Amino acid sequence: MRILLVEDEKKVLSFIKKGLEEEGYVVDSALDGETGLLMGLEGFHDLIILDINLPGKDGLSILQELRREKITAPVLLLTVRATIEDIVIGLDTGADDYLTKPFAFQELLARVRALLRRRVDVEEPLLRIVDLTLDPARRLVFRGEKKIELTAKEYALLAYFMRNPERVLTRTMIADHVWAYDFDPMTNVIDVYVNYLRNKIDTGYELKLIQTVRGVGYVLKVE
Repeated sequence: MRILLVEDEKKVLSFIKKGLEEEGYVVDSALDGETGLLMGLEGFHDLIILDINLPGKDGLSILQELRREKITAPVLLLTVRATIEDIVIGLDTGADDYLTKPFAFQELLARVRALLRRRVDVEEPLLRIVDLTLDPARRLVFRGEKKIELTAKEYALLAYFMRNPERVLTRTMIADHVWAYDFDPMTNVIDVYVNYLRNKIDTGYELKLIQTVRGVGYVLKVE
């Protein structure tokens, strides 16, 4: 799952980002409203955590524009405001939840999980490729009857493959969808994780699902 975090307090942003990444989420971040809006409009985040008081463009204005442009990702607002009127304005503008600062990280995490679970339940059925099954709601993976244990990054990588069967995915495409904006393209970390994933879902099976397209990237074959 990919999360966009827009927060102008560097210490708060760093704290939230680190905590979410430790839970296995890919986190893109912005320190100002204009940058956050541009990133949000790209439309590939599963959740947006948005501070209301931002330099450049405030959070409610960003939210209005995102909804106007049909960005449907759930939005969790962060703010020091706590009046009923402010909460109502935020929710009426299109927010899905509201968290007042200061907050415990575990409460933030619980709200993030709830919003993502709601999105998955509504939008994503089981993904099946041959005998490989991925259950987005429960984050479970099976090859035949065998349960496959994956790390958070391996799971994200497999989910991207399974949403794009028979499509050649370049390393740049994989980095954009599975890693954050600050990913270093000069490393071989993508190849390393693809090999990890192959060892778990292809080793011991006659049909190898993940195949290399030399000089280009990788493809999940369905036959």
